Amino acid sequence: MASSRTKKTLVGKLPALSPELVIITGLSGSGKGTVLKAFEDLGFHAVDNMPIALVPKFADLAHDSKSARRSALVIDIREGESLKEFPAMYRKLRRTINARLLFLDTADDVLQRRFSETRRPHPLGVETPVMRSISEERALLAPIQALADVTIDSSKLNVHELRGLIFQQFRSGDEEGKILIQVNSFGFRHGVPPDSDLVFDVRFLPNPNYIPEFKKLSGRHPSVARYIRSFPQTMEFINKISDLLIYLIPHYIREGKSYLTISFGCTGGHHRSVLIASEIRKRLANAGFQVKETHRDINKS
Repeated sequence: MASSRTKKTLVGKLPALSPELVIITGLSGSGKGTVLKAFEDLGFHAVDNMPIALVPKFADLAHDSKSARRSALVIDIREGESLKEFPAMYRKLRRTINARLLFLDTADDVLQRRFSETRRPHPLGVETPVMRSISEERALLAPIQALADVTIDSSKLNVHELRGLIFQQFRSGDEEGKILIQVNSFGFRHGVPPDSDLVFDVRFLPNPNYIPEFKKLSGRHPSVARYIRSFPQTMEFINKISDLLIYLIPHYIREGKSYLTISFGCTGGHHRSVLIASEIRKRLANAGFQVKETHRDINKS
């Protein structure tokens, strides 16, 4: 089973100043990849498996860089013998920058089950039984775990709960409740955008393409927009979809979602979807959300 050392499921509050550097470490299979991705979604510059010798230099560069001012690194058993250098390096690093060490722990039986389910070998080797490798890894990481500012026991957490825990602890105050929303228009004849989270088909609306003077214009043109809005089902759709999205988005935020792509499609992506995407973007922006608007197929023939 897991070490008898007292578990800290997020013990120790972070200071008001968000850390410049978070070093993520812990046992193989404990969820380090999920945690690193969560930090990336929080706007941290994320790097996996950085050599320990390069960490101080990277920290200096990140400190002087606006784009990588907040960074998250994963360092783990893959470092091999170099892992012994970590405690001294980290103590020295803490004297120069605002760094935090996050350790992920998991019960041995849970780790064994995860390796069995994924059928992936333990990093310490395929020739050694998994339980023995887990025990060896735990012993090798003990000096690092003793330095941890925050320890998470992920034994009973699924990936969504683990991600939510990271968001709760490490999201700075000005990021609370933020989600980046992309509202996109497209034409079904060119395929559905693969990165869409939500797709709405607006081909039920009358098609301006069949009106000669509108054919070469887009939904951005005032005459085309006025024509599409003239139908009662248009405004009814805009009102109902806006209400639905304004209801849904806070729930996505609570689940830790950082990006949401909403796509509206018509036949060619020139008229109806363009107008609808633009109107929905305005409604969401007025509701206080951060929204970007794109029209993928507006210039395609």
